[in-house]
Amino acid sequence: MWRERIAELTNDAEFAEPADLEMVARAQSQLGGELPASLVELLLEANGVSGEYDLGLVWPLARIIEDNLSFRSNPDFAELYMPFSPLLFFADAGNGDQFAFVQTPRRDDVFVWNHEDDSRTWVAGSLDEYLQRWLDGTLRI
Repeated sequence: MWRERIAELTNDAEFAEPADLEMVARAQSQLGGELPASLVELLLEANGVSGEYDLGLVWPLARIIEDNLSFRSNPDFAELYMPFSPLLFFADAGNGDQFAFVQTPRRDDVFVWNHEDDSRTWVAGSLDEYLQRWLDGTLRI
């Protein structure tokens, strides 16, 4: 479903090989909680989706784990920014800003974190809406 949906929105998407349930379980264990169901469904079809100019529309699990753990544990970030533990970063805008689900409280909404002012702004009500708005240009960062 996700590959077809993204292909409807852009001709520039490249899909990685699918993740498997074991990889998802490992990621959830490392990150300390369940991943959003829509994200898991997408990752089981393609463990990462890149768009035009190799932009990470949805990161592979390895990057999701690495970036989230890094943001949560970086002592410099703890002094500069609000806590990252409520967020689950899964994509970037190509300019330093990153897209995230809110894990606490659990929501399907997607927010963008602005790396310059530490704001967290709602951008979409779901993963599907994020992809649609990002790929059709109505979402501008």
